[in-house]
Amino acid sequence: MLLLASRASAQVWPARPIRILVGFPPGQATDTIARLLAERLGENPGWSMLVENRPGQGGSLAAAAAAQAAPDGYTLLLSATAPLATNPNLYANIGYDSVRDFAPITLVANLPFVLLVNPSLAARSPAELIALARARPGQITFGTPGNGTTAHLITMMFSRAAGGLEMVHVPYRGGPQVLTDLLGGRLDFMFETEVFSLPHIQAGRVRALALTTAARSDRQPDLPTLAESGMPGFDAAAWLGLVAPAGTPAPIILRINQEVHRILAEPAMRERLGGLGAQVLTSTPEQFAGFIASESTKWGNAVRENNVRLD
Repeated sequence: MLLLASRASAQVWPARPIRILVGFPPGQATDTIARLLAERLGENPGWSMLVENRPGQGGSLAAAAAAQAAPDGYTLLLSATAPLATNPNLYANIGYDSVRDFAPITLVANLPFVLLVNPSLAARSPAELIALARARPGQITFGTPGNGTTAHLITMMFSRAAGGLEMVHVPYRGGPQVLTDLLGGRLDFMFETEVFSLPHIQAGRVRALALTTAARSDRQPDLPTLAESGMPGFDAAAWLGLVAPAGTPAPIILRINQEVHRILAEPAMRERLGGLGAQVLTSTPEQFAGFIASESTKWGNAVRENNVRLD
């Protein structure tokens, strides 16, 4: 009977607009890619797509809303790393379980981070930045979108890989504000997604020193990775994936998975995302479930190693 009900719901779905929740403000990487997906999905006959921004708590307000939504295929969440892998390790009462409360659909994109410095800083490589921080303990400043964010944890991983650096952390309420102050010379360096920083790098407003992923970027092939710059094994990036509330019928999950894969396979879409600095990723729902579990362990270790806690 349950199987028949699931099939019936999938056959008539979608009968009304489907909303994609985004836990970050308009203009940021997650929002930009959510809107690209929504636009293309909305071209399917009978599909009406909405993107709803619910920023707050590092993306977890939107995740909590998605976890509590009806499992009928009309509420999806395009999540970054933090809501599903990092925040459950940071907050004592996050309001959801990233494994129990969601039905994974597919990975969508990998978002490499770039080590950026203000052009006036006398550092043209990670090694020179590290040497500068050691020569001026407590004077080099870095900004992040807030304590416990992916950018903050990557910076702490960078510091640990360098043997421990005494630097000044300036937490903000969002990535755009950090980049604005880096451009204005009020910060020395930051880690930002290639998606958001690439136009500023190309315009020469900031200097890129290295990429945080194991492989170089197709968009910046001459930019070395941190692993190539004296930090063997360094590999950290944000990612985006689509999930639904737990209990969403399997036929609906598979239909969305297939449609998103079809869109991401299009050369024009891959070129569009690549132009933003995003690397296309896809997966089965089962693969994504395993990925969430492994990423939760990875970022949980980073949280504990750096004694970061938000309650």
